[in-house]
Amino acid sequence: MSEKTNTPKCATCGSRNKSVFCSLNTEQLTQIDTDKSCEFYQKGEVIFKEGVMARGIFCVNNGKIKLSRMGQSGKEQIVRFATGGDIIGYNSMLSKKPLSATATALDKSAVCFIPAKNFFQMIRDEPNFSLKILELTAKNWENASRLITDMAQKTTKQRLAEMLLWLKETFGLDEDNCIDVQLSREEIANMVGTATEAVIRLLGDLKKQKLIALEGKKIKLLDIHGLVVLADLVD
Repeated sequence: MSEKTNTPKCATCGSRNKSVFCSLNTEQLTQIDTDKSCEFYQKGEVIFKEGVMARGIFCVNNGKIKLSRMGQSGKEQIVRFATGGDIIGYNSMLSKKPLSATATALDKSAVCFIPAKNFFQMIRDEPNFSLKILELTAKNWENASRLITDMAQKTTKQRLAEMLLWLKETFGLDEDNCIDVQLSREEIANMVGTATEAVIRLLGDLKKQKLIALEGKKIKLLDIHGLVVLADLVD
């Protein structure tokens, strides 16, 4: 069960400068602080569920969040991740439709909830905030379009290499120089669009090629350039 925490202040939030809230003034930030709430989630806890009507947006204060949808076959499909400074649930607010994904904590996470009235007030009153929302929406559409193209035109091995590079960009590296997120082989297969057994075999191939090293669930990228070439990301 999630736990209430001492609500962090927006003005001193370490993630604000890389979020859509970076342009807000002190008065606007104070108003958000007055109306928002913050909860702490343990690994595996659900923040919100697909199909529920949103009452506001969620801002990740810290931690790692997985957003996934349930396919017609009953299989989970990971659509994206969120980390400190990211907002989630805003598409539902803008479209006035139910939430299109389930958000689950991948590790200990603190997530702030900002009511819908504050979100729309900021859109009306702060042009720079509105521009940030448009930029974020465009970026997500671009990522979705690239994913569709990759699924159609790239091999499974190429998609795996690109996904590993994307995870590195999203989560960074830990103290062991491994990608700073632990995903199951099934979750990785889900993202790449193949069977778990195929991902296990392909990870073994990348290890033999000395492109990566495997340390339990952790993955270390040994040859970034080699992965970039394999993923066909070179102009």
